[in-house]
Amino acid sequence: MSVAITVRAYKDGDTAGLVALWQACQLVRPWNDPAKDIAFCIGSPNAALLVGQVEGENQPTASVMVGHDGHRGWIYYLAVAPIHQGSGLGRQMVEKAEDWLKARGVPKVQLMIRTGNEQAERFYDAIGYEHQAVTVMARWLNKDTGG
Repeated sequence: MSVAITVRAYKDGDTAGLVALWQACQLVRPWNDPAKDIAFCIGSPNAALLVGQVEGENQPTASVMVGHDGHRGWIYYLAVAPIHQGSGLGRQMVEKAEDWLKARGVPKVQLMIRTGNEQAERFYDAIGYEHQAVTVMARWLNKDTGG
């Protein structure tokens, strides 16, 4: 069942609703403060936080954080309220993120999926994303936030 949604840029006052949405979608981890992630994103000229809302609902229904590093685009925090999952909103949000990147001349979009998140893998497979032969490595720069 398709659901009509309005997608807009983040605005002041969205943080609490987005954090609640991300918690409902199990995206929040103890080592990532979602409010700090939002602040960092909206403070960057190379990133945007897109918010989807179903008419008549007061809280964000969907979200996607999108940005680029000057070389590739990245998608984070794709979320759809559990009651609306399977309605096509995730695909719509990814398309909006891709449009944002295309408008800036970014040639490729990438994302990371936590190991074991098979639902996310199936979703991205279904909308045409492909597995890449890469290894992701990381180092925490602020030991206080490291997981």
